[in-house]
Amino acid sequence: MRKILLSVSALFVAQFGWTQVGGNHAYQFLTLIGAPRQAALGGNNITNYDGDVNQPLYNPAAINSEMDNSFSLNYGKYYGDVNFGTASYSKTFNNERSFHVGVTYLNYGSIEGYDENGFQTGSFSGNDVALSVGYAYHIDGTNFHIGTNLKLISSTLESYNSLGAAADIGGLYVDPDTGWNIGISFRNIGTQITTYNELRESLPFEVIAGISKKLENVPIRWHLTLDNLQKWDVSFSNPNRSETDLDGNVTEENVSFFNNLIRHVTIGTEFFPDKNFNLRLSYNFRKGEEMKVLENRHFSGFSAGFGIRVKRFRFDYSYSRYTIAANTSLFGVTVKL
Repeated sequence: MRKILLSVSALFVAQFGWTQVGGNHAYQFLTLIGAPRQAALGGNNITNYDGDVNQPLYNPAAINSEMDNSFSLNYGKYYGDVNFGTASYSKTFNNERSFHVGVTYLNYGSIEGYDENGFQTGSFSGNDVALSVGYAYHIDGTNFHIGTNLKLISSTLESYNSLGAAADIGGLYVDPDTGWNIGISFRNIGTQITTYNELRESLPFEVIAGISKKLENVPIRWHLTLDNLQKWDVSFSNPNRSETDLDGNVTEENVSFFNNLIRHVTIGTEFFPDKNFNLRLSYNFRKGEEMKVLENRHFSGFSAGFGIRVKRFRFDYSYSRYTIAANTSLFGVTVKL
């Protein structure tokens, strides 16, 4: 375990030079949220510590014996023909050593191809796959847990292929007496092994921190997540909000300090977290700011969902609001084998 953490730490140091957000990296599918409970809580939630076998995909420190022999499948249809899904399984050995295996899959569907002159060249497709293996360790005598995922990544687009390797490192503080959970996750620390076309690209490295608390006399756990902490400025000037004076001079949108700060924040609430029926609601401020349409009610950034447990099965659903015209739903089923 120590050798693994040292190797991952070396990769982690190499990542600090890459701090952009969105659209600047290879394997961008690694940032998508593929589990309904995660999506309903706003995405990138890293503080849950229970039997949810999907949680280690976002924070490997959450791997624990409650997930033993649990298997989960999740599926969502994104825009157009794009399909996305994840699968997770966890096993505990000797009541103390817990491991996790996960698969993340994205298929782009059928894409029409054209040459540089605009002539059609036929259709093609593409897909991305990441296989992860994770392990977590509880530090004896404390409430601290640490864990790591090791990932092998394969990506194909038309005739181009790329292979990559990455790791996640996570930490989690869990206090069952007070209900406080505090977590941090360093995701997608890695590199391309082979490139698409001799152009080496960085991976979507991200630092996420979170805190949550289960209320003492109310069946609610609230969540606060701070994402993209590796980069302060995650804003962009929306051209639809620029102003043009009588001389034709364009003044771009000015994103304030507070507006940029709030774009790192996601808040979420889970009602009846320990019961057989759960309700979830969240708001992602960055999605809300980037996707909103001026002078229209849009509700961009909101997500909601629910979970139902029936004996050995749990069914989850989430609905995420992006724009007036485009939204996503995720479906998941978990079974205790």
